[in-house]
Amino acid sequence: MALLAASDAFLKLASQTAPVGQVMVMLSLGCSALLVAIALFRRVPLRLTDAFAPKVMLRNVFEMIGALGMIVGLSKIPLSLMAAIMQTAPLVVTLGAAVFLREPVGWRRWLAIGVGLVGMLMVIRPGGAAFTGWEIFPVVGVTGLAARDLVTRLLPPQIPSLSVSAYGFAAIFPVGLAVLLITGAPLSGAAPTFAYMAGAVAVTAAGYLAVTMAMRMAPVSAVAPFRYTRLVFTAGLGMAIFGERPDGWTWAGAALILAAGLYSFVREHRLARLQTAVLRP
Repeated sequence: MALLAASDAFLKLASQTAPVGQVMVMLSLGCSALLVAIALFRRVPLRLTDAFAPKVMLRNVFEMIGALGMIVGLSKIPLSLMAAIMQTAPLVVTLGAAVFLREPVGWRRWLAIGVGLVGMLMVIRPGGAAFTGWEIFPVVGVTGLAARDLVTRLLPPQIPSLSVSAYGFAAIFPVGLAVLLITGAPLSGAAPTFAYMAGAVAVTAAGYLAVTMAMRMAPVSAVAPFRYTRLVFTAGLGMAIFGERPDGWTWAGAALILAAGLYSFVREHRLARLQTAVLRP
């Protein structure tokens, strides 16, 4: 989460000097190339049959949706506001795990999900004076990334996480290219753009791989609450780098989201301990 928070900051900086489509294309090419190089160095197989496996392709579709929503959001709204909205992802993942993967989620965690969603509405304030409409994009991004994480749990175990990550970043390329063609925005050749994107590629690839591995090694409902730490890292970077000062509604909404996530995390561990105690001979 710390790496992905740094990625948010680098991508926002890059989007101030280059169009969104170019940022997406450069992120896709850079991260894909880096992960392929690591896979070759570690002799991890990159098979075309894996890349075109139905569940991998479905995951890549959600990756496209998530990346588009996230990067457009980063370019248009404050980083701290973006961070608060993105923290609803664990709530959506937990909800999806209960509905689609049949993972047990009790009424207390359902209540926590509801509280967190109320917090998101406090942050966005649809219809309010501060609402611009661009806030919808990170909401779409959250939905896409949550669905991506759920599909990740269903991937065949023989497909390496490095391969899955590389395929996911490669899938972002056509979306970025389409955005460039649709908007017709001129490309940027400024040195800061390439410097910011180099930083974004390094931290994004490392953070993305860590999340992919975590989602495959543990239950979704156990891993998801750790995403809330991204709020702290990203909001801190927003204030330190961009001079952002979130208002009271944003802080209050973010506090509700964080409280819901922490409660869900504590509840999950308590249930795990009880289950372990029951199973002991």
